[in-house]
Amino acid sequence: MSTTRQDLLQAFDALLQPARFKDYGPNGLQVEGRAQIQKIVSGVTASRALIEAAIEARADALFVHHGLFWRGQDGCVTGWMKQRLALLLAHDINLFAYHLPLDAHPEWGNNAQLGLQLGLHASARFGEQDLGFMGGRADGGSFASAAALADYVKNVLNRPVVQVGRAQSAIKNIAWCSGGAQGYFEAAIAAGADAFITGEISEPQAHYAREMGVAFIACGHHASERYGAPAVASQVAAQFGLDHQFIDIDNPA
Repeated sequence: MSTTRQDLLQAFDALLQPARFKDYGPNGLQVEGRAQIQKIVSGVTASRALIEAAIEARADALFVHHGLFWRGQDGCVTGWMKQRLALLLAHDINLFAYHLPLDAHPEWGNNAQLGLQLGLHASARFGEQDLGFMGGRADGGSFASAAALADYVKNVLNRPVVQVGRAQSAIKNIAWCSGGAQGYFEAAIAAGADAFITGEISEPQAHYAREMGVAFIACGHHASERYGAPAVASQVAAQFGLDHQFIDIDNPA
């Protein structure tokens, strides 16, 4: 089975609705490749390693969360940018990238899928553009402490986490927002969270966590965003009967 590049783009746009978001770069088709598509490879970031793996997998299209182009770049096609573009163009691979729209999708996005991995049920949204998810354990229970929640996250995602604040109190109301969403911590506190889970922590958040009595858990940018791209790509591939393969290029950050 195959479909056209344009039909695939329309399907991704229909699902993720990028026009709804004010984002840091272009969402959609970032690099044009061949017109007919039979296989999609999904991944987190359009790194050279992922592009090389997609070539090896004989992909016609690459679907990622972190594309090549961001606001504030100097626009020069040199160094790493030249190398990545040269590979895509030489092998006629389409690059589709969706940033905030992929975070936000209520069922297949990064935050929804992270919640699913962690056994969390979202009952509300918070923060700028409603990117943050708020809820609790799907079984209705609570965690005995922030340390217990941090250990649970570490075990589920299989990577070390950073936990600050709220040492002993039980955790019931949990907010989460994948990736570099440490700036959403204050909005999570205002929304009534006992704990906030995201990918990264910056210097101010440690103080907020200690002073406000709300736990901050940083589980890694990549680790928190491994699930949205394959979920969306799998849905759209099934719609057209295409082959799909998720390739995870490990990243400790």
